[in-house]
Amino acid sequence: VKFNRPVTEKINLEMADTEKGQRIVAGFDMEPGDELLMKIALSSTGIEGAKKNLEAEIPGWDFEGTRQAAKDSWNSYLSRINVTGTKDQLINYYTCFYHALIQPNQISDVDGMYRNAKNEVVKTGGDAFYSTFSLWDTYRAKLPLMTITHPELMDDIVNTMIDIYKKQSFLPIWHLWGWDNGCMVGSPGIIAVSDAVTKRIEGIDAERAWEAIYKSAMHDIRGGKYRKQYGYMPNDLQGESIAHDMEFAIADAAAYEVAKMLGKEEAEYLEKRSHSWLNYFDPEVGYPRGKSSTGEWRADFNPFNASRINNEYCEGNAWQYLWLVPQDLEKLVECFGGVEQTIEKLDGLFTADTKMEGEDVTPDISGLIGQYVHGNEPSHHIIYFYTMLGQPWKAADRLYEVMNTMYSTDVDGLSGNEDVGQMSAWYIMTTLGFYPVEPAAGKYVLGVPMVDEAEIDVQGGVFTIVRKGYSEQNKYVQSVELNGKALDRYYITHDEVVAGGKLTFRMGAEKKAWY
Repeated sequence: VKFNRPVTEKINLEMADTEKGQRIVAGFDMEPGDELLMKIALSSTGIEGAKKNLEAEIPGWDFEGTRQAAKDSWNSYLSRINVTGTKDQLINYYTCFYHALIQPNQISDVDGMYRNAKNEVVKTGGDAFYSTFSLWDTYRAKLPLMTITHPELMDDIVNTMIDIYKKQSFLPIWHLWGWDNGCMVGSPGIIAVSDAVTKRIEGIDAERAWEAIYKSAMHDIRGGKYRKQYGYMPNDLQGESIAHDMEFAIADAAAYEVAKMLGKEEAEYLEKRSHSWLNYFDPEVGYPRGKSSTGEWRADFNPFNASRINNEYCEGNAWQYLWLVPQDLEKLVECFGGVEQTIEKLDGLFTADTKMEGEDVTPDISGLIGQYVHGNEPSHHIIYFYTMLGQPWKAADRLYEVMNTMYSTDVDGLSGNEDVGQMSAWYIMTTLGFYPVEPAAGKYVLGVPMVDEAEIDVQGGVFTIVRKGYSEQNKYVQSVELNGKALDRYYITHDEVVAGGKLTFRMGAEKKAWY
């Protein structure tokens, strides 16, 4: 902490313990109307590191200049997407974009030094070292969004994750200020790194990344050894077994995409293991159900059970985890016996009773439409399944409902925890009309755009989204054109987006599929 005037009185300026916690107290000899300025710098390495950061980042005492520089810097990031819309839409959109960009945090000093999980002060191998990776949340849409809007940051972010792997022998899970707290389930770092690799983000060594991906996928921690032994995680050996296994299956699918791209012999094994969730699908009940190491189903199964005690799910129940197969919708359709039956079950998700049963139900289960939980991440891709199943008008209806009821300009404008930008990233991408459902597959499933026009600054120039003919009656997509040519599929690719171009949605009243 540095002041622009001398401290004339000190009461333990270093730190004082009080009944209400710790505080710093300082006194100054000032006249009425005098101005007091204070500068603060942070460092994970120590006081000398903080001093270097302060001298480099705020060398003078120009308050207005510093504020303007911060504003200009933020605007340079936020202006990567320009949308038209109502005042409330613009407030929501750019607030969400701001939220999505607050983290990850650079924790390396201006000289590249940072304190790692082993309490060592070391130099980063890249331009910057990052932390605050809430990866169970952010692998879904927040980091994929950044691969479109801020690819120049993603190489350091991903290389940081690979450096973390080198230190702890697995990719980060929930990395916070230099150490991994291991919060949440699965191995989401695999998905985040795989997504960036398959999109060929510049500055990432694909072979170096592959080592981190595969070694993390084969690691014994977090129940990994049970998947290798049994092919799934038994509920008598691993807590939150279904949640862990299903997230690992998504990670395997993402790792498979990298293995396939690089021609690795492990691709076949990873693809096979990405279907491990099938071990839990019990056709008798129609849900994923806990299974023991001896192959016995959990006896007291209840799809509404969301207890945090002795349960196979994490922050949810069987209703939500039934759909946690973004990599494997075709297999889920097979489980139900066809597309029609799958859609019927999906309809039931949104019309089911909103009750959550069991002891100590987590407050993270919020923003309910039936048993769909928008306030928590495992549900975020589900609405887009309607498009993938051939009924995009149902996706549109549910997307409008979520956008109109779960996001607002009020102080409680989100239906759940922001989760380091994922809640906002869902809004940003849904507004644009597409969403990254399948992990590391390099494509985005189309929904319905929420504004008449949006422009994204991308590597190839500008990618423009246009909505034509929208009204309250004409709210369904009738046709889609990419660069003037009719699109006969339900998705666009990452390469098509970052190349620049124009995506046009023509709207009408008919409930139809354009593909």
